[in-house]
Amino acid sequence: MRKDIHPPYGPVVFRDKAAGFAFLTRSTATSGKTVEWEDGRTYPVIDVEVSSASHPFYTGTARVMDTAGRVERFERRFGKR
Repeated sequence: MRKDIHPPYGPVVFRDKAAGFAFLTRSTATSGKTVEWEDGRTYPVIDVEVSSASHPFYTGTARVMDTAGRVERFERRFGKR
C-alpha cells in the first residue's frame, strides 16, 4: 500500500442515544466529541440515530405491511386494466 493516502484507522465509540446503547469498534470516522469508555480510556464518540438496539427489524417490533390490501386499494383507485 502507498503511504500517507489512507485516513487514520482507530478505535471509535458509536452511541445510539435513543436506545442508550454504545459499542466500541474501529473505524476511519472521526469526531470532535469524546467519551470515557469502560476501560478508563477516552475515545472519540459518534452519535447515531439508529443502531441494532433501536431498529425495528432487530428489536422485533417491525410491522408487517398488508400487501394484499395495498394492491386492492391501488386497483380501486386506478381500476383494473
